[in-house]
Amino acid sequence: MVNFNLRLPDDLHAAIKAAAERDGRSAHGQMLWYLRQAVESSGTPVRPGHEPATPAPLRGSGHSLRP
Repeated sequence: MVNFNLRLPDDLHAAIKAAAERDGRSAHGQMLWYLRQAVESSGTPVRPGHEPATPAPLRGSGHSLRP
């Protein structure tokens, strides 16, 4: 398993925590569930032990959202 740090806006974190409580999951479990749903619905296969599938091109200007 990979350790991955992620910064979330406060409102998104609160929404994830609320959904996790409603669904009987931890916030971590809820985020994993959301990520798996997104990957499966995008058609991008999860290939354990292999290089990730080719990502879809980014939408928009292609510029980073970071300041």
